Amino acid sequence: MLTHRRWESLDRADHGWLRAKYHFAVSAGGNPAHAALGPLIVWNDDEIAVGGGFPMHGHRDMEIVTYVRQGLVRHRDTLGSEGTIHAGDVQVMSAGTGIRHTEFNGGEVPLKLYQIWLLPREAGGEPAWGTKPFPRSDRSGRFVILASGFDGDEGALPIRADARVLGAMAKAGESLRYELSPARRAYLVVASGRIEVNGEPVGPLDGVALTNVRAAEITALEDSELVMVDAG
Repeated sequence: MLTHRRWESLDRADHGWLRAKYHFAVSAGGNPAHAALGPLIVWNDDEIAVGGGFPMHGHRDMEIVTYVRQGLVRHRDTLGSEGTIHAGDVQVMSAGTGIRHTEFNGGEVPLKLYQIWLLPREAGGEPAWGTKPFPRSDRSGRFVILASGFDGDEGALPIRADARVLGAMAKAGESLRYELSPARRAYLVVASGRIEVNGEPVGPLDGVALTNVRAAEITALEDSELVMVDAG
């Protein structure tokens, strides 16, 4: 089954410094068709104005993956970690028993990123933070695992959820296939470009929930950047 979540159907918020669209309902009043998908409970498409950002705040018992699409993020947390995450880079934060952090737009253009929240397989544990560059050229024509909760996924940032976060770049006319099993679920977002997935045309910034299918068969109608969570 394929469920197309079009950009215009997503819930939204505008706080001036932050404009957000929500692929998954974040409140009781949200779109009831946009329910969680296994451990995947949040996928926010955030645009943060120059000089804007999130003040120091806390999380616990959550795996948070940040995928930067444009600009750069400056991060600081109560573990003593500090970092600058550029477009194409990925950040992971395992909140565990509790972590506080601040993140803001450290560049001169609007910051665009995905915030992906996954439920951990177990509560608690020491909080952790990490980041890594994933050059878009290395993802040309294939999905690369960016973050993973499974042993053996070498090169991926570790998370504590039964899920994988993947990225791909596809040139116009190129086809990609990602194997699933009917028991697994996935959520695919077109960060840029246009594609067909299992015959369904999908436009820029749209999302697609995949359930009870054996594979995602993707054809790029334009040069496209793709982000996907295999959500177990």
